[in-house]
Amino acid sequence: MSDIATVPAGSTTAGPDSAPAADTALVQRRIRRWLLLFIACLALSGLTAFPLQTETSLLSRLVDATGLDGALPALGAWVDRVREGVADGYGTHPFLAYGTDWLAFAHLVIAAAFWGPLRDPVRNVWVVRWAMLACGGVIPLALVCGPLRGIPVFWQCVDMSFGVVGIVPLLIVHRLIRTLEWQRAVTAHHDFARAAPCP
Repeated sequence: MSDIATVPAGSTTAGPDSAPAADTALVQRRIRRWLLLFIACLALSGLTAFPLQTETSLLSRLVDATGLDGALPALGAWVDRVREGVADGYGTHPFLAYGTDWLAFAHLVIAAAFWGPLRDPVRNVWVVRWAMLACGGVIPLALVCGPLRGIPVFWQCVDMSFGVVGIVPLLIVHRLIRTLEWQRAVTAHHDFARAAPCP
């Protein structure tokens, strides 16, 4: 079943940008499922920023072992350069790792901000919209800072892909929240109509 449905023709409960008035609990479950996926990815990307030296060393060995360095020499050279840079920097100036520790912490804090939409997605839809803006901001950041820092174009594309991929579940969640908001409004209207005395 698709997470994004369309309003049936002639529906009396249809509204702008809304899906059919499906079961509210089902829509809430879908919202939570997509949000939990996004939170897990954020937390994972944060946690993997802590052991950066170990990871770059493992990545370099993996590229060598799989033969990717022969098939994609630019990738192999870049991975080796990053591994050497991290090892030299952390070895000579270990306080540099403190910067990536804060980067990891920031990812975890951002993930924690989604506790609000998990509890009440309609009230906290602004968090989802803010995250969508952040995903869009990944692209200009990579395009501007990448060349300034000597990052190869292909790796800038890898960085930009995080924003492109990350915004997909957020767009789905935003659409589902609009659906939930509409369902609540329709339900409240019907409840008011039943409770209001006839003139």
